[in-house]
Amino acid sequence: MPLEEALLRARVRRLTHASRPRRRRPRASRRSTDPREVTPKRTAQLIVGAFAAALVAGTVLLLLPVARVGPGGASFMEAFFTATSAMCVTGLIVVDTPTYWTPFGQAVVLALIQIGGFGVMSFATVLGILLARRLGLTARIMSSAETKSPGYGDMRRVLLRVLATTLVVETLVAAALALRFAAGYGYGAGQAVWHGVFHAVSAFNNAGFALYTLSIMDFATDPWINLPLIAAVVLGGLGFPVLHELRREWRRPRRWSMNTRIVLLATVVLLSAGTVFLSAVEWANPATLGPMRADEKLLAGFFQSTIARTAGFNSIDVSAMHPVSWLGLDLLMLVGGGPAGTAGGLKVTTFVVLGCIAYTEVTGGAAVNVLGRRLSRSVQRQATTVVVLALGAVAAATMVLMLLHEDIGLDRLLFEVISAFATVGLSTGITAALSPAGQGVLIALMFLGRLGPITVATAMAARPRRALYELPEERPLIG
Repeated sequence: MPLEEALLRARVRRLTHASRPRRRRPRASRRSTDPREVTPKRTAQLIVGAFAAALVAGTVLLLLPVARVGPGGASFMEAFFTATSAMCVTGLIVVDTPTYWTPFGQAVVLALIQIGGFGVMSFATVLGILLARRLGLTARIMSSAETKSPGYGDMRRVLLRVLATTLVVETLVAAALALRFAAGYGYGAGQAVWHGVFHAVSAFNNAGFALYTLSIMDFATDPWINLPLIAAVVLGGLGFPVLHELRREWRRPRRWSMNTRIVLLATVVLLSAGTVFLSAVEWANPATLGPMRADEKLLAGFFQSTIARTAGFNSIDVSAMHPVSWLGLDLLMLVGGGPAGTAGGLKVTTFVVLGCIAYTEVTGGAAVNVLGRRLSRSVQRQATTVVVLALGAVAAATMVLMLLHEDIGLDRLLFEVISAFATVGLSTGITAALSPAGQGVLIALMFLGRLGPITVATAMAARPRRALYELPEERPLIG
């Protein structure tokens, strides 16, 4: 019968289907073996690789005879160290920038500063946007990781805003400096514009390279030079997310994000505390602030407090400062500026998070709160990881330099190490005196400090494996 036949066929199909070996569906969490897959590790590798490629290109350009004053070209270490310092927007030098490099070499240094401050991947992505007018997923992920942007979809708009902000600030500061150089110091139009542009770019990108052998010491008492540089350093150090939010919501502080409020509050506190500390310690020092008037001392103290976060100019002789001032500058350099900007250091947000964690533990709180908001545990782990890796790198590098240079004191070596790692560029005058091995240590620190310990560690780490089980929990004694 038709009905019985249909039931029999249905039963046969079920039995046949049950007897077939089932294919194992791939789990969603199983990692793809496609080398083109954009994973966190691959993202870090691409950023580090792009940075290294740009560094090689800059070194090759500085090795050309046309880049150096006099016959022949620069040595490899001179070119490599200068290119690294410029790309990492640090400012440490082993040769005198205005007398050793030709205008071509100075232009190469300036280009490396601009690319390094803006971000290698971000710079390449902007060029792609301008030429192709579209942005692929991989480029969005790379740029988002480099600029610390929370999303991928609007990266085109984010990068163009960053570019516009950079050009506007640098143009305004360059114009102010050029006018002062021309009106106050008798520079010709071309020289005034070149000096204004170079120092504006160097200041906004927190690089600290100067076209003067004594950096800004010849202008230590001139507010028309100091204040534009301070403004550029502070704006670059706040970070692009803060600048963009202030532009949109500057009339409504209650709508500011936690990141913006932390960066602004910490910046005001650190600038004020640094100014008071440096001015008080160096007030009577005849080699630094001693010969100046009271208002000039405050200006120089304010300038040096700002520069420590993390530009690298100096309006007073750093090598003649009191060792206590060096220690204070160590702390300011290590903290640095805001995230997703041109400043270096461990970032003010990292230290605020650590301070809030400590406060919560001391007071017996259940959750870590900052400015009326609860911090996620991932942010707490990330802040702790950054500080632990950074302190480990600083301690290891300092010990290596102590072994290589037993004739140099710990305070000067530690100052040099922190300045390199925090990409500041301040020095007590020992950079050029270090051995090639010692300078190599500083190169590694600048590279690590600019890209970030987590980025470099992720790029070098082995492929992560998913844990299939957890070990029993136990609490060791702390403290």
